[in-house]
Amino acid sequence: MAMLMSNGGREARLHYMAGTFRVLTPGDYVTCAVTGRPIPLDELRYWSVARQQAYATADASVEAERRG
Repeated sequence: MAMLMSNGGREARLHYMAGTFRVLTPGDYVTCAVTGRPIPLDELRYWSVARQQAYATADASVEAERRG
């Protein structure tokens, strides 16, 4: 899926909740807390409510848990 550029390629700021997230600052992507890779919002599937972090993949999520 192509990254939408409706907000000029800006990073969004989100509040992560169980099963969903709320957009605090509009944008097109968030940055993976482990890999630094941009994640288009329409592809965001993994995040931590406790840490308020996004992850590009399940493996990145597991790595964040491992790091504590």
